[in-house]
Amino acid sequence: MRLAEFILSNIEPILMEWEVFARGITPGAKMDALALRDHAPDILLATVQDMNSSQSATERSAKSRGHGHQKHDGDGAALRGAGTGLNGASELHAIGRLGSGFDLMEVVSEYRALRASVLELWRDSAPQPDPHDVDDLTRFNESIDQSVAKAVSSYTRRVDQARDLYLAILSHDLRNPLNSIAMSAELLRHADMSQRAAEALGCASQISTNAQVMARMIGDLLDYTRTRLGAGMPVSPTAMNLSSLCRELFEEFRTAHPNRVIRFQTDGEQTGEWDADRLRQAISNLLGNAIQHGAENAPIDLKLTGEASEVVVVVHNGGPPIPPGELPRIFEPLVRGASAEQPKRNRPGSIGLGLYIAREVARSHGGRIDVTSSQESGTAFTMHLPRHCLAKSGQPILDTKHIQTM
Repeated sequence: MRLAEFILSNIEPILMEWEVFARGITPGAKMDALALRDHAPDILLATVQDMNSSQSATERSAKSRGHGHQKHDGDGAALRGAGTGLNGASELHAIGRLGSGFDLMEVVSEYRALRASVLELWRDSAPQPDPHDVDDLTRFNESIDQSVAKAVSSYTRRVDQARDLYLAILSHDLRNPLNSIAMSAELLRHADMSQRAAEALGCASQISTNAQVMARMIGDLLDYTRTRLGAGMPVSPTAMNLSSLCRELFEEFRTAHPNRVIRFQTDGEQTGEWDADRLRQAISNLLGNAIQHGAENAPIDLKLTGEASEVVVVVHNGGPPIPPGELPRIFEPLVRGASAEQPKRNRPGSIGLGLYIAREVARSHGGRIDVTSSQESGTAFTMHLPRHCLAKSGQPILDTKHIQTM
C-alpha cells in the first residue's frame, strides 16, 4: 500500500496519536478531543491531495524554496484558489492554537509529531516494497514542510496584528490621562493662587489621579514585557497574613464602588510566605475584573480558605458568563471580546493585562488560577497559593542586571 493510500485508510489511528500528543502540551491538558484534533483531519486530507497531485520539476524546485506552485490558465494567469493542493487548514489551525495558548514552538512540534506518527504507523504495517516509495516519502515530507510554513506564517502574522492592536490601545488609553494632565497644568499656570486656591487644588488632584492611572498602565506593560522576555514575574516572598491584605483591598473597593455589594469571607489559617505587593496587584486585578464585567445588581464575593498546604482565594461575581470559546484563553492579553450581552468596558488604568498578570503572579509563587463561568453559577476566579514555595521565574534572554532595571 502506497503512503497516500495508507494515510487515507488510517486517519483515525493517526488522529488518535495527534490527540494524545496535543494533550501532553500544557494548554492542551484541559481541551476536549474535538478541540485537540481541531483541523488535523483537514490537514491530513490536504496532505494526501497534495501528494496525489501532479508536480513538475519547476514546481518541486519552487516548493523546496518555500514557494507553493500555482496552476495557471491557458494565458498564463494564476487560477483563483489554485496552489499546492493544500487547503487553508494549517493557517486556521495555527490561529486556533494561538487562541488556546500554544506558543509557536508547540504548534511546530505538532507537525513534527504528526510526521513521526504517520511514518511509524506506515512502517509498522510492513508495506510491500514499491518503486514509488522514495517519491512518496519525498512528496509527504514536502507537503508537511509546506503545512508547517503556512502555520508559522499565519501564527506570526496574527501575533503581529495583535501587537499592533495592543500598541494602538496603549497609545489611545495613555493619551486620555496625558491630555487631562496637560489641561490641568495649563489651568494651574494661569490660575491666581490667592483667589482661586480651591480650583488650583482641584487641578493638582486631577494631575495626581491621572499620573497614577498612567503609572499603573506602564507598570502593567513592564510586567508583561518581563514575562514575555522569559524573565518571569519578579517576587520576593516574606512571612505575611493574607487575610489582612485582602481585608484592606475589600475596604478600598467597597469605598471606591459604594453602589456595588462587595462581601468578604475567610475560613482557616491565612498565613504563609508570599510577596505582599504582587498579591495585592493580582487580587486587585481580579476584583477590578469582577467590577468591570459583573452585573451591577449582583454581589461580588472575595473568599479566602486556608487548606493544609495552601490558601485558596476566590473572587466571584454574577452576570453574563464568559463565552465558552474564550475560557481556555481568558488569561492571555487582549482576548476578552465584546458581545451584545457583554459589551467591552475598560476601567481606568486598564490595558487588558489584568488577568494575565494575576496568572503570572500565581505562577511565580508556584500556584495557579482557575476559572469557571456559567449563567447559573456566575463567574469565579480561584487562585491556589502554596504556603511555602520557592519563587519561580523563567530564564531571561537579557542579562539579569538589565532585567532588574526594566
